[in-house]
Amino acid sequence: MSTSRSQPRKIGHYTVLATLGEGAASMLYAVQNPKNKQVSALKYVEKTNEKSQRFIDQVEQEYAVGSKLDHESIRKVHKLIRHRKLLRVTAVSMIMELVDATTLDQQLPRNHSQAVDVFLQIARGLAHMHGRGFVHADMKPNNVLVDDDGKVKIIDLGQACAVGTIKKRIQGTPGYMAPEQAHRKEITPKTDIYNLGAMMYWILVGEVIPTAMPPKNTTVSLVGGAVDTDKVELPIPPHERNPRIHSLLSKQIMDCIQPIANNRPESMTVVVNRLELIQDVLNEPADTASASAADSQLGI
Repeated sequence: MSTSRSQPRKIGHYTVLATLGEGAASMLYAVQNPKNKQVSALKYVEKTNEKSQRFIDQVEQEYAVGSKLDHESIRKVHKLIRHRKLLRVTAVSMIMELVDATTLDQQLPRNHSQAVDVFLQIARGLAHMHGRGFVHADMKPNNVLVDDDGKVKIIDLGQACAVGTIKKRIQGTPGYMAPEQAHRKEITPKTDIYNLGAMMYWILVGEVIPTAMPPKNTTVSLVGGAVDTDKVELPIPPHERNPRIHSLLSKQIMDCIQPIANNRPESMTVVVNRLELIQDVLNEPADTASASAADSQLGI
């Protein structure tokens, strides 16, 4: 990714090797530790004004959560460095696992079997997070990395929080956000279930679902900032949009995106179990029709 900012030679004692990307208030670099020659990713956020403090807070939160996780489907977080001037924090750097991969929105699965494998890896990573007492709260295609072997890494834990958190302001991504996020209600593992369901729908159908916080380019008019939960419409089921999508997978997605949290699957572990069953069905070679549907190109 190109960037308008000049690349520093060093950040702290780390040697900067390359610029990997640029966010709204952050820079991502490939760096090397001169002591042990370890190459890592480094996210750097500088405090330029009072408004930028929230971006530093997000990195602090990402480290606080990420340092407590240990799963192959979640990018590992190693270290947080606070850069100070006169005892005041002026910037933060977070050292992370360097992953040679592309975001899911840029590298879509080639067929339905591959899509389910990606969904399953994500669900397992999220189940691990929930078991440690945290919710990601911003699952979307560009927060998932996929390498050339199809291995997944969940990234960007800046909006992650403890189970049961009620946030002071609306956080999440329109088009994927659960109703409880839009209405600043309690964030639970079922929030991630909704986010994942919305993401699965987009991957298979190519459209975002109607949510309580629609994308800005839609014509939905909002009263009080968000659509009432009981007025959030369900989309057309995926298998009705594309008959090649297995009905079991379609039902799984529709169960995940129920506006009322209690109507969603009980836990992410339940979602994992169902996706494993769907994976077995799609990979069953004896059923020619099912195998053909599973191996068909995604209709997006």
